[in-house]
Amino acid sequence: MSGAPYDPAARRDTPLALKLKERIAREGPIPVAGYMQACLQDPEYGYYVKQPAIGAKGGFVTAPEISQVFGELIGLWCVAVWQQMGSPNPFNLVEFGPGRGTLMRDALRAMRVRPEILSCLRVILIETSTTLRETQKAALAGSGVPVSWIGKLDSAEDPKLPAIVLANEFIDSQPIQQFVRTAEGWAVRTVGLDPYGALVFMAGPYCAEYVARDLEQRFPSAAPGDVCEVHSLEHEFVDALLNQPSKAAALLIDYGHPATQPGDTLQAIRAHRHEHPLTSPGEADLTAQVDFAQVAGGLSGAHTAIDGPITQAEFLGRLGIIERASKLMSANPARAAEIEAGVARLIAPTGMGSRFKVIGVRSSGLNTLPGF
Repeated sequence: MSGAPYDPAARRDTPLALKLKERIAREGPIPVAGYMQACLQDPEYGYYVKQPAIGAKGGFVTAPEISQVFGELIGLWCVAVWQQMGSPNPFNLVEFGPGRGTLMRDALRAMRVRPEILSCLRVILIETSTTLRETQKAALAGSGVPVSWIGKLDSAEDPKLPAIVLANEFIDSQPIQQFVRTAEGWAVRTVGLDPYGALVFMAGPYCAEYVARDLEQRFPSAAPGDVCEVHSLEHEFVDALLNQPSKAAALLIDYGHPATQPGDTLQAIRAHRHEHPLTSPGEADLTAQVDFAQVAGGLSGAHTAIDGPITQAEFLGRLGIIERASKLMSANPARAAEIEAGVARLIAPTGMGSRFKVIGVRSSGLNTLPGF
């Protein structure tokens, strides 16, 4: 976790907090995954439903918002992968969690280096927020390519076409399951009420024997008191990567760690500041570090291969971020300092460059993806 203390004086009885307290009083404690799901997606008060999550007015700033070079490199990566697939026509270009549409806008602009690809692709944006959909439509207006917005991939016009899938800072926002190692065994970590009626983390019911065995295998070093996390990727997201035809590739970029280990990484950010995850339900963004070993294991199959993970700095460096930035600075001398600062932030070895990792998923018949 971020280390932000649960300050009683900072607790806020947000509308969602009151709703959750009533639910807990009526039904009992909520598993952490259910709490996270409610905070982000509650139809009345969820953060992604009500808040401008991304940008200066939101809770955080993503890589595409930092520098246009990021999205442009992803666009050039898509062109290379499309060619590696044999230039299928048509094919789906799918993005999960497209934010403000900035990444896709910049990627499509860069893809014009091979104009023929634009007549082959169908852009599909997987987005549940109606507010963000409107922002994305404005960003992609005039893109000259067909764009559709859906909530789930299986509702696409033709979800089984060859596909390139993008997911930048998407997995970290997916609800996680948390478990507590106790002296008596493994328990589900839940959110309940303390004697004063305030939200509090607590150890819930003990796990079934088969779940406990799985946790022992995943976390052999866990000691009593340790919190351990299991990523539960949405089935439709996994299906999009595993159940595609013979030509499919995905690029997943997120912050996290390469190896499975005990630890509570759930964090809350409100107005660009960390706070305790129970302080402002529905008004702070909740995320958890991605366990790339777990994700790779969950996406490995008889028909898929995994590339990476590698650091974001390594990946962008191999795609030519320095060269791309130099050309952009030469063409826009008035913005040279801004461009340089943005690129430096993306590849900083003590910041995003090392904290963010990149993983590739591809049909087993495809060669190693570009950048890996």
